[in-house]
Amino acid sequence: MIPVREARSRIVAALPQMAAETVAVSAASGRVLAQDVAARRTQPPFDVSAMDGWACRQADLGSIPAKLKPVGHAAAGGRHDGTVGTGECVRIFTGAPLPDGADAIVIQEDADLAGDILTVREAPKPGQWIRKAGLDFAEGQVLLSAGRLLGPADVALAAAMNVPWLQVRRQPRIAVLATGDELARPGEPIGPNQIVSSNNIGLCALVEANGGVAVDLGIARDTETDLREKAAASAGCDLLLTLGGASVGEHDLIHKILGGGGKSIDFWNIAMRPGKPLMFGRVYLGNGASIPLLGLPGNPVSALVCGHNFLLPAMRAMLGLDWEIRFETAISSADLSENDKREDYLRATLQRQDDGQLVATAFGKQDSSMLRRLSDADCLIVRPSHDPAIKAGMAVPILRLR
Repeated sequence: MIPVREARSRIVAALPQMAAETVAVSAASGRVLAQDVAARRTQPPFDVSAMDGWACRQADLGSIPAKLKPVGHAAAGGRHDGTVGTGECVRIFTGAPLPDGADAIVIQEDADLAGDILTVREAPKPGQWIRKAGLDFAEGQVLLSAGRLLGPADVALAAAMNVPWLQVRRQPRIAVLATGDELARPGEPIGPNQIVSSNNIGLCALVEANGGVAVDLGIARDTETDLREKAAASAGCDLLLTLGGASVGEHDLIHKILGGGGKSIDFWNIAMRPGKPLMFGRVYLGNGASIPLLGLPGNPVSALVCGHNFLLPAMRAMLGLDWEIRFETAISSADLSENDKREDYLRATLQRQDDGQLVATAFGKQDSSMLRRLSDADCLIVRPSHDPAIKAGMAVPILRLR
C-alpha cells in the first residue's frame, strides 16, 4: 500500500493541463482564465457626477449662500455641450459627464431652485461627489491574471473592461463508468439480488460542481465484452473514472481487463480507509487510443471520499489551479481511539462554538456502505496513519465537504 499523499501526487503528475478555448464573457463564470486580461478602456472614461445635483465652479461657492444661474441639463448617456462660466450651473444626474468648466457638484439636497436662480445652502468639499476618470481602472491595466477561477464579480469586471471574449481552460471531460451485475439504475426494475446504483450519480455531480463535464457511460456488466465496449465510449474524454471492480478478486475485472493484468497500472492499493482498493493507470482502447484510468472502490462512501481526495485535486491540476489539499483544524467532541497503518477519514458534523472554535463530532458507526452518514456529514476528520488516541477537546485536521 502506498500513502495517500503519494498516490495523489502520482495521479496529478500523470495528467495533462487542459488547453485554452475562447468563450463569451457572459459564459465565463466558474471557468479558469488561461490568459491575462487587460482593460480595453478607462473606467470611468471621463469625470462623472456621483450624485444627482448641480455642476458648477468651486470658485463660485466661496460665500454661502451662493446664487447661480442654471444654463443646461446633463443626464447619464448625454452631456451638456457648453462651458460652465462664472456664476453658472448645470442640472446633472448620477453618471453624467462633468461639463467643461465645472469642477464641483452640489447635491440636490443642498440647493433650492426658485425660477431661474439656484440658491446653494451648503458647499461641497473640493472634489466631493465627483468620480474622476480612471478611478476604477485605466486602459491597458492587467486586472485579471491567468490561473484565476472566475466568479460573478470577475466576469462583471471583464465586461466593464470592454472585453467580450475570454481565453479559459477547457473543462476536463470525465467519463464515469459504474460496474457490476448487482447494479440497477434508479427507477429501473430491480432484480431480487440487485441494489440501486448511486456512485455514478454522485461522482457525476461532483465533477459538474467542480468545473468539469461528466460523461455518464452507464453500468458495465461483469463480462469482458461489456466492460471493454463501455470503456471504449470514453474515447475523447480526458479521464476514465470507473466505480467498483478495482480490487483483485475473481469478479473484480477492472484490473484484469482494462489494466492489462496490471501491465498498465501504476498502483492499485493505498493506505486509506475508506478507499483502499483505488487504482490508477492507463487504459488502451484500441486503434492507438488510450486514456488515464482512475478506478474507485464500489462502496458509495469510499467512492465519494476518494473523489474528494483524488478526483478533485486531479481536476484542479488539469485546470491549472492549486491542487494541494489544505486541511482545517477543529476540536474533537469525543475520544477517538488509536489509528492503525491506514489513513482514516471519519464522517463528522461540524459546529461553531460561541468562542468561534469549530467542533467536529464523528458519527459512531462509519461503515463505508452508509451513504446517509455522508449526506449528513459536514466534514471528514482525518486520522493520519498510526495516529495516537485523541482525547475530547484535542485538535484534529478536517476536510470540509460543504
